[in-house]
Amino acid sequence: MELKSFIRDVPNFPVAGVTFKDISPLLEAPEAFNFAIDKMVSAMKDHGVTKVAAIDSRGFVFGAPAARELRLPLVLVRKPGKLPSETVGVSYNLEYGSGSLEVHRDAVGPDCRVAIVDDVLATGGTAEAAARLVRQLGGKVVLSLFLLELGFLGGRGKLGDQGEILSLVNY
Repeated sequence: MELKSFIRDVPNFPVAGVTFKDISPLLEAPEAFNFAIDKMVSAMKDHGVTKVAAIDSRGFVFGAPAARELRLPLVLVRKPGKLPSETVGVSYNLEYGSGSLEVHRDAVGPDCRVAIVDDVLATGGTAEAAARLVRQLGGKVVLSLFLLELGFLGGRGKLGDQGEILSLVNY
């Protein structure tokens, strides 16, 4: 299935000169969404993943059904102030500014083989920050998995030691 045909371009969003890759049509097409989840699940099986770390918020859309399918724990990587228990956090740079992420302190441990899941790999800052959190808690990132990658932004090069990096659609 050609997933790219389910992703539409929205010019000048969120700022002038940027073409946003809108995944809404893919989410609204059950056959495409299921195909994407099946591909992600297969990659996670191949890497012996023991936990799925999904990045706030669109990473939840892909990480949650994959974790459910594999019967694995889902780790929520959230924006600050959204998690109720004790957290650890990191700051990072984005294509349009800066941000911070947090996870529960007890979400990942030394024997965890983690897949980081998000919708888009752009400049790599968000995924790299999520990997830092996993490593800070003693886990190992064995797979970084994205629905789509904006290769022209060079994010893959910033990910360093994040296991294999897989994107289902590349631009």
